[in-house]
Parts: sequence; structure tokens; C-alpha cells
Amino acid sequence: MSYFDNIKLEKGLYASGNFTKALESLDPAENYKGTSLEGLDAYQRQLKRFGIKVSGSASDAVEKFFKTSDSAVLFPEYVSRAVRQGLEQTDILPGIVASTTVIDGMDYRSITSIPSEEEKELKTVKEGAFIPETSIRTKENLVKLKKRGRSLVASYEAIRYQRLDLFTVTLRQIGAYIARTLLKDAIGVIVSGDSGNAAQVIECETPGTLAYSDLVGFWNGFDPYELNTVIAAPEIMAAMLNMEQFRDAAAGLNFHGKGDMITPLGAKLLKSSAVETGTLIGLDKSAALEMVKAGEVMTEYDKLIDRQLERAVISCTAGFAKIFDGASKVLSV
Repeated sequence: MSYFDNIKLEKGLYASGNFTKALESLDPAENYKGTSLEGLDAYQRQLKRFGIKVSGSASDAVEKFFKTSDSAVLFPEYVSRAVRQGLEQTDILPGIVASTTVIDGMDYRSITSIPSEEEKELKTVKEGAFIPETSIRTKENLVKLKKRGRSLVASYEAIRYQRLDLFTVTLRQIGAYIARTLLKDAIGVIVSGDSGNAAQVIECETPGTLAYSDLVGFWNGFDPYELNTVIAAPEIMAAMLNMEQFRDAAAGLNFHGKGDMITPLGAKLLKSSAVETGTLIGLDKSAALEMVKAGEVMTEYDKLIDRQLERAVISCTAGFAKIFDGASKVLSV
């Protein structure tokens, strides 16, 4: 049985792309059931081993990570986790992505199925008769993966006395930048498509004016899919919230009291400046978009450990693919 305070930490633990998972293999969580360390993962147990506090008013300074060669190995994981926190706090991708696929390489082909109207209807099959087929095939084009990241530039001397709690705020902001860029990529694929399959654009009855009847018609055009998510440009969001139909007393109490936005026609409403001015995107969240990731948030651990910062790149490589073309549409005001 391995104990967390006897493990030799080395850079090679990052080679698999998942430091915590590699560390867990050396120090399984099951060894700590019924102890005060139950509920902590392998990385958190190592922080406890070296007495490093990364949050709160009593958090340690950055230099605490570099007291020993073993504890220095933990620093890139701290950076990655702080960036992921920022990414998750500002990320609305989970609200529009139907499936997330994590791959080891850079080449990936998604699947597609484009059923005809007749194929969408499950007719009665007589005894011994041929059962209708639905064809699922691999797409001809590869999903385009893009590496998005930020370069962290700072000398160890400049930040060694900086409290980790405050330094985490800066790292979270990097995560927020990555999240916004990934969302922009996702919206680009929804609108323009990934292989000549751009979303259908529906015009409002009166150009330049969004009316409740436009939303009803937009909602009604999704059959057989369900309009359950709407991503709107900020000014379109304001136009919807100011509609009489969305200004009843109960809705107003939720919006003004708790900040819960009114959901038009039962759809979850999201706001993003990544959506083109004067438009809103409607989609069936369960069938519209696939996210493909080449691993999680990556950091250049060599530079963070050996050179003590200086310049290190924090990045995330991901791409998006449409699943069912009819599951997303654009309403142009």
C-alpha cells in the first residue's frame, strides 16, 4: 500500500496528459476510506503533504511550491486547475453541446445521419416484410481542431511572494478567455456548418423588429426536433425580455429577485456577444452539436518547474461538429 507522504514526484507524471490520474495510480483513493483524507484526490493529498494552502485569506505564497523539488512538480497542476475553474465558471458550452468526445490524436471524423421525411416515420411492418433502415455513416471531412491558449509571462522573482489566492484570480481569467473563444468557435460551426451544412436562416416578418409571432413561428419550425435552447445576441436578449408576453408578474419576480431569465416558449435562454448582432440561434441541445477535445487544459510543465515560470503556454485544443443539421436554426431580425 502506497502512502501519499512517501511518493517520489517527477515530471514524468505529466506525460500521460492527466497528472492526477497518474498520481492516483500510485496513491489510490481507496486506501484512505474511513480516514480524515477521504474525499481528497491524489493531488489534494500532496498539497496537504507539503502544507500548501492555495485558497482563502491564509493562502500561501507562490514560493511555497518551490521549497523542494518534489513540491515544485505540483505547480503545473495547480495552474491547470485554476485555469479550468475560470473556464467552467464562464462556460456555457455544456448548455449547447450534445456530446463531448476526447481523443488522443488530432484527426477525428464524426458521424452523421440525414434521414428523409419518410425515414423519420416508423411505419407498421408486416410479418416477414423488410424493416426500413436508417443509415449512419462517417463524415467525409475531418473535424477541425484549433489550439486556443494564452502565454503566461512572469518571473519567479516577481511573483514569489504573491499569495496563491490572488494569483488564482489571474489564472481563472485566462480560463475565461479560453471559454469565450471556444464558444465563438462552436457558434461558428452551428451557423456556418462544418461541411457545407450551414444552418437555415429564418427572417422576421418585419425586418428589424422582433415580434412574439416570430418566436412562435421559429419554435414551430423545429419539428420533429425540439427548440430547447436559445443563444441570443445582447440586444436581441433585451428585446425579448421587454416583450409583453415575458413581463408577467411571476416572471418579473424571478428575473428581478434572483436573476433567473425568462425562458421563451420553454427554451433555456443564453446570452453571448459571440452571436452576430441582430440574430438569435435556436437549437435542440440533445441533437445539434458535438465537441471534440484533444485532452484537457494543457500547460508547459517543463518551463513551469525548471524555469520557474518565465513564459509558459496554457492551451486547450478542441473542435466542433454538427450532428443533425435540422437541430439548429438561425432567426435573423
